[in-house]
Amino acid sequence: MRPAGFGNFLLLACSLLFAGLSAVPQNFSPSLRSGPGATCRLSRAESERRCRAPGQPPGGALCHGRGRCDCGVCICHVSEPGVYFGPLCECHEWVCETYDGKTCAGHGKCDCGKCKCDKGWSGDACQYPTNCDLTKKKSNQMCKNSQDIICSNAGTCHCGRCKCDNSDGNGLVYGKFCECDDRECIDDETEEICGGHGQCNCGRCDCKVGWYGKKCEHPRSCPLSAEESIKKCQGSSDLPCSGRGKCECGKCTCYPPGDRRVYGKTCECDDRRCEDLDGVVCGGHGTCSCGRCVCERGWFGRLCQHPRKCNMTEELSKSLCESADGILCSGKGSCHCGKCICSAEEWYISGEFCDCDDRDCDKHDGLICTGNGICSCGNCECWDGWNGNACEIWLGTEYP
Repeated sequence: MRPAGFGNFLLLACSLLFAGLSAVPQNFSPSLRSGPGATCRLSRAESERRCRAPGQPPGGALCHGRGRCDCGVCICHVSEPGVYFGPLCECHEWVCETYDGKTCAGHGKCDCGKCKCDKGWSGDACQYPTNCDLTKKKSNQMCKNSQDIICSNAGTCHCGRCKCDNSDGNGLVYGKFCECDDRECIDDETEEICGGHGQCNCGRCDCKVGWYGKKCEHPRSCPLSAEESIKKCQGSSDLPCSGRGKCECGKCTCYPPGDRRVYGKTCECDDRRCEDLDGVVCGGHGTCSCGRCVCERGWFGRLCQHPRKCNMTEELSKSLCESADGILCSGKGSCHCGKCICSAEEWYISGEFCDCDDRDCDKHDGLICTGNGICSCGNCECWDGWNGNACEIWLGTEYP
């Protein structure tokens, strides 16, 4: 015969046991250890497999790198309640998308790294209203950045809010006006963010100690000799960095820093060469590819400045091509539709009537205008950031 109250005691014991088991993670098994402090019954490989996200290869981060693996169970690093949580520490309350400085744009709640939007709102950051009552003009006005450019030319405007171009789903373009482009931090050679030596912050690299450069590509100490370094910077050019940059430890930093028009492993591409003195690219009739104009159909010339079709009579065309001495294009070019096309064989001939000799422009390091400006009838017109008779003086701050 059972003692009085034994049934109540058994019921209480079962309840406590159930409550205790329900409080541990789902992937925890009470049989993995024989007792407190006892050896884990799982092999190390099996224990780590249970702590690794599905699909991750052996050697991948355990518990998403946010906790420690204890016999197949993730113990999350918790500095504040709820910072990291989930069976594999996969949830983080701080990683939800933000808009205009507000998590989930203030129109939703963060749930395991993803926004759950309030009714009437959508988008990764709950930034888009379901119904829009703005005119297109008002919407576009709200999407303009400080330079009056809609979504920084890196996204589209939806009801006064920018949707950034991230067709590959990598999320590298972001910001209220799509002003941040972390693709600028990717090293062209290694395809790593900031060369693996920094952290990308709105398109700019914050380099670790011992590294510097636009993409943290330059070590402060270099294992190469000066000759080896210069040879790597030359490539097919006679000058290190094509005369348009600074060579350090075999890598080029193109000038001016931050100007996307000068690029390439040895700064060999200079898209400024596609611009005329007014800054118009390829005459508005083509695109620039590594410093050369690719003209649209119906246009030709170094700057796509000549239409193939001409509505002028030959007499009128020739009259517009005569120089002051009455000679057609100074005898150094041909006339097309009232404009002179200077001889391609004599590369140094330029000017409206082919009356200028670019060899008269000052040189530095063997380059006319040092490659940092345009020779305009015997005088160097320097690009922004450069000065001097041959545009040889860089006005900006040197890299450390």
